[in-house]
Formats: sequence, C-alpha cells, structure tokens
Amino acid sequence: MKFIISSSELLKNLQILGSILNTNNTLPILDNFLFEIDNNDLQITSSDLETTLSSKVSVESTINVKVAIPAKLLIDILKSLPDQPLTFSMENNILEINSNNGKYALSYMNGEEFPKSVIIEDASEINFDSKVLLKIINSTIFASGNDDLRPVMSGVFFQINSDSSCFVATDAHKLVKYVRNDIKSQDVIEFIVPNKPLNILKTIIPDKKSDVKVLFNNTNAIFTFSTFKLICRLIDGKFPNYEAVIPKENPNVLEIDRSLLLSSTKRASIFSSKTTNQVKFEIKGNLLNITAEDLDFNNKAEETLECNYNGDDIAIGFNSRFIVEMLNNLSSESVKIELSSPNRAGLISPANQTDENEDVTMLVMPIMLN
Repeated sequence: MKFIISSSELLKNLQILGSILNTNNTLPILDNFLFEIDNNDLQITSSDLETTLSSKVSVESTINVKVAIPAKLLIDILKSLPDQPLTFSMENNILEINSNNGKYALSYMNGEEFPKSVIIEDASEINFDSKVLLKIINSTIFASGNDDLRPVMSGVFFQINSDSSCFVATDAHKLVKYVRNDIKSQDVIEFIVPNKPLNILKTIIPDKKSDVKVLFNNTNAIFTFSTFKLICRLIDGKFPNYEAVIPKENPNVLEIDRSLLLSSTKRASIFSSKTTNQVKFEIKGNLLNITAEDLDFNNKAEETLECNYNGDDIAIGFNSRFIVEMLNNLSSESVKIELSSPNRAGLISPANQTDENEDVTMLVMPIMLN
C-alpha cells in the first residue's frame, strides 16, 4: 500500500494541524496524525478531544486506508527535507518514507483507535465572510481570560439577532465589545467559543474574501472553509452581563492621535513597576501628561502630549500593557477616551469609525494611584 505526495505541501498542512496537539495527552493515540486515504484524497486530522482540525490534500494513490502516524517524528523529518515528491509505503505496521536520497521507517497505529469526529445533531447554521470573521477574532480575543476558575471568560461570546451581532471578550480587567451591523439572524444565537480554536482559526482563515460555514448546537461548533474543518466544544455556562459594567455617563472625553499615545505609553511602561505596569494619565486643559515610576529602582519617565479634551482635570492610573494591547488592536488614526472618575473604568474607541458596519468599544479598569 503506498501513496505519493509533495513534501512541502504535506509539511505546510501538518504544521497547521500540529497547533492542536498537546504535550501531555492522556491518550497516546492523540500524539498522532490520523491519515485517511481514499484514492486521490488524503484527509489528515489532529485532535486534543476538545478541538479537532482536519485538512484535505491531493495525493497519487489507489488505496483506501486509515492509519495514525506519530506527529512529532513526521514533522521533524519533513522539516529537514527539501521540496520533493515523497513515496509513503505501509506494511506490517511500518511506514516507510522514500525520498530522493534515502528512506526512513517508523511505526504507525491502527487509525480505528483514533477518536471519532463529533457529529452535531439538531445543528443551526450561520455563514461568515472570512475577512469579517478574522476581524471579529482579532478585535476581541486579546481581551479574553485564561482563568480555569472562570471558564466562561476564557473565550469570545458570540451574540447574534435580527438587528445586529455582538462579540464580547473580557478577563474582568479589560473588556472588548465588537458590534457588526452586517451579520444578522432571525433566530437569537448565543454561544461562547474557547480561545484555543479561535487562535487556530486566526492563523488559518484566509484574509481574502471567502465563506466560512459554521454549524453549531448547544455543545459543539464546526467551522468549515477552504480545505479545513475545525470542530470545537463550546464553553458551557452563562456569559457575564457585560452591558452592566460599561459605564454610561462619561463626561470627560479626550481625543488624541492613536500612534502618538501608543508609542508614549510603550516608552513610559519601560520605567513602570514590573508588578503593576502602572502608568498615570493626568489631563489638564489640552495636555495629557503620562508618567510611570518604579520606586524600587528609582526609575521614572514623563511625557506630555497635546490632545483635545472636554471635561474636568483628572488623574487616573492604568495597566500600561492593557492600554498598549487596545491601541494596537485599533486601526483608526485617532482614539477617544471617555472617563468619569479615577476609580471607574475608562472607555477607549476609535474617534471616527472607518467601517460603517462595525462599532468597537474597549473598557479598561483603572489602577488606584499611590
């Protein structure tokens, strides 16, 4: 039994599929890729039980077989080979790979032992433009948490109805609410997608226009596009009431060039305390004074920027890492920061929304100033 495939094409797919694999799998079979060959079609699958990713590749073959091949060993040998056709031969649980200059043998397992893919019953369907889904993930995922005690926060909340759609992520210190007016559904759709499958989708969704079909029920979702299919278990639980934590009355409004504020905050953060990463924003008139200090090492930084400001003089502390993340994930030339008091959350949003179909609001909790 044998098949022939391009080494570079195979490696490209395996490196993507390898992002699913865990280093400490409870089932030894999960350290393998599942190869399912049906004549000229090869479907490769990797899984950690929670998330399963598969890809289809063309091969030269006339066989039908299902085998599990050690993932790390296969990727390591393919990385070391130049681009060339490879012949894979299988006999007596030994896989032999023949290249232009040599041959390599490794043992494989019966593919029937690999966990079966989830079949979603009573599935609903929604379709996304690939560029839009990519924007949704990039705009939200950095704000999600990774606390095992609060699993509902370790993902992005998808909420779609007949008017619009809303995608929310929070770790209790920062929050992003991303609204789209061009994604709608007659039925109310709500589910939470975990971080891991979203991070994988972020790397493989094509940024050119194509369709991503999503089938889902109460427990699982399947994302299908191009040659890939990703199946993930959804997070069970109720997402926090995010509207309740977004302050509505924010009389102090600052507008400033995004890239200037980003670079100043980055520079100041170098001198901040490594435990709190605190920077102080002090606004008086049309001047924003940014300071950071590390008392343990007598390090201090101070910068002053011009801004447009309406409101009372205010001094407020933030975690510089959160401010940098948020400004990095906005694309507008200038940003608007809305504040009410030094002990209430600040809101960051684009001063001018560049896309009429989207609306993004970012919330960051303050740090009490010393």
